[in-house]
Amino acid sequence: MIRKRLDRDLNWGFDGFPYYQMRVDTEEFHGLVCLIQLIDGQYIYWYKPIAGKVPVCGKGMTWLQLIPDGKHQVITAMYLPKQKVIQEVNYPNSVSIWYVDIIEKIEYDTDGVAVYVDKYLDVEFTPQGDVIIDDRDELDEAYQSGELSKEQYDAALEECDLIIRELCSNVEATEILCSNILSHINNRIAQGEKQFKVK
Repeated sequence: MIRKRLDRDLNWGFDGFPYYQMRVDTEEFHGLVCLIQLIDGQYIYWYKPIAGKVPVCGKGMTWLQLIPDGKHQVITAMYLPKQKVIQEVNYPNSVSIWYVDIIEKIEYDTDGVAVYVDKYLDVEFTPQGDVIIDDRDELDEAYQSGELSKEQYDAALEECDLIIRELCSNVEATEILCSNILSHINNRIAQGEKQFKVK
């Protein structure tokens, strides 16, 4: 299994971007929240069957990452800039796409940045109705090679079912939850919450 930092400095090259990492305990959510503000960069797009051309990173976007207590998932909501018009395409929703990594556990690097141990299987979904299970082949290969035990393999599949049931079945409720957490984080930043890591 691969370790991935929540500041995404290695696999996405976001090193130097404003990164916040904080504990959040509200009525709606208990867990770790990480925020990356993309202050620069050209747009990268993924293509989905229903949503079509979906921006995932680029100048003005924000990545909100949620690690809820008691679950084995990292929920990344990729937020568009406020104008929501990118390269002459109008995106009517605040979130362009959600990407949920199924994980084994959370650890911390020596600089305090949270790291998740990726368990291969992922779920992508969009406000327009796409629901895609990704990297099932990698999960199967890891199990067949002996890297994952039967218990770890079954747990990944169960977590996948939980994500679809809790997050994808009512996307509007998921967007409200994420927007409320983002508002909470932005309020804390406005009140003086410091960047967790400054290059």
